[in-house]
Amino acid sequence: MNETLVCAVGNVATQPVYRELAAGPSARFRLAVTSRYWDREKNAWTDGHTNFFTVWANRQLATNAATSLTVGDPVVVQGRLKVRTETREGQQRASADIDAVAIGHDLARGTAAFRRSGKPETATPAPPRPEPNWETPAEPPAAVAEPEPEPLAVT
Repeated sequence: MNETLVCAVGNVATQPVYRELAAGPSARFRLAVTSRYWDREKNAWTDGHTNFFTVWANRQLATNAATSLTVGDPVVVQGRLKVRTETREGQQRASADIDAVAIGHDLARGTAAFRRSGKPETATPAPPRPEPNWETPAEPPAAVAEPEPEPLAVT
């Protein structure tokens, strides 16, 4: 399957919107990615064009993103790029979405304190399985008859 995987580094532009759907949790937010370049004339870094992406997260990633991200946070997003085109009010518009696989704070621009999230509860937990018996009974060695040595011939 051909997919366009991207890694985008930018800032959270909108507060994540969290929804509980029949298929599971979903969250989305806008990501602003601004290119920067060194302007030799000004002898300083200059902001270039800003691209905006709608980032979609599902299941546990959605829950964690909604509780961890706020507007302005520097983040790194990895996922599948989806470009959509639509016609609104007679004009053709294009938008880019990222179906996120991973989202994290950009530690090059700040610090973060990581906390593991608990595993989601299932409706019916699986019954515990008995511990397998890793010990195998030792089998007695098979009786191997060793040949008797031949007598030495004296000459």
